Amino acid sequence: MATNKIQTGIRFDPELLYKISFAAKQNMRSLNAQLEFLAQHCVKEYETENGIIPVDDHTICK
Repeated sequence: MATNKIQTGIRFDPELLYKISFAAKQNMRSLNAQLEFLAQHCVKEYETENGIIPVDDHTICK
């Protein structure tokens, strides 16, 4: 399955990872989908408070 998403490695405190995994299961999401949802929510909240973060071809990791 081809994707344009970038794979990363993230370290978590075990208790936090358990809680995020628990929430993911409750929301019927994979852990990855839950983390992506949380990141999108965080960025949306940041941009609401601070303005849109500009993005162009030179700032996006490929």
